[in-house]
Amino acid sequence: MEIFLTSEAWIALLTLTFLEIVLGVDNIIFISIISGRLPEGQEKRARNIGLMLALLMRIGLLLGITWIIGFTEPVLTLFEHEFSGRDLILLIGGLFLIGKSTNEIHDKLEGDEHGEEVKKEVSFTSVIFQIVALDAVFSFDSILTAVGLTSEVIIMIIAVVIAMFTMMAFAGRISEFINKHPSLQMLAMSFLILIGFMLALEAFHFDIPKGYIYFAVFFSLMVELLNMRRRKNQRAVKLRKRIVGKLPGTTSEG
Repeated sequence: MEIFLTSEAWIALLTLTFLEIVLGVDNIIFISIISGRLPEGQEKRARNIGLMLALLMRIGLLLGITWIIGFTEPVLTLFEHEFSGRDLILLIGGLFLIGKSTNEIHDKLEGDEHGEEVKKEVSFTSVIFQIVALDAVFSFDSILTAVGLTSEVIIMIIAVVIAMFTMMAFAGRISEFINKHPSLQMLAMSFLILIGFMLALEAFHFDIPKGYIYFAVFFSLMVELLNMRRRKNQRAVKLRKRIVGKLPGTTSEG
């Protein structure tokens, strides 16, 4: 543990932990949406089990870091374009995110047309599997990022553990907030489509700075929060007018 006697190790740990939490935001959004299809009593359990299995898988991948780095070597060539193992994983994960989010939006819109939300039955096991499978896609990206920051596997593991438990602590609140507001659900699923598209482009070696993506999402979120505040004020004004209109000796205009 002598490495923690140096300031460089602590800086690397803090930086990597912060990056793991930021990179885990889209993961939490997906978990919130997919676990929201389960009965109310099973949502938290599914999130925690899925995240714990994802944590064990990520630690296992870190211990096999040499194997992970080898995934950057070309394994397939199509139309004069070389694909590595990482490229194929990002492409499959990106297409999965696009398809899953598009299907979720379709279900929401179908429910709106019939005046009620269409909530498809999903099994507990399938939710766990989807959480772990998607985390596997993001794991390769975050692990390769970690390799660029430090060569100490113990620092990577500690950062991943801290980030994962932070996600577990806030996943419930985020899930409840997103599922409570349909407009935020649509925004979140649109964000996941954007992330999926970005992953697919990365598979074809198009380098897109993630900062632009997160800024666009943050800006859209701020606009939507302002709209939510405006709608809340409008409802309060209508309720106040309705109450005043029912008071004796008053009119709705008054």
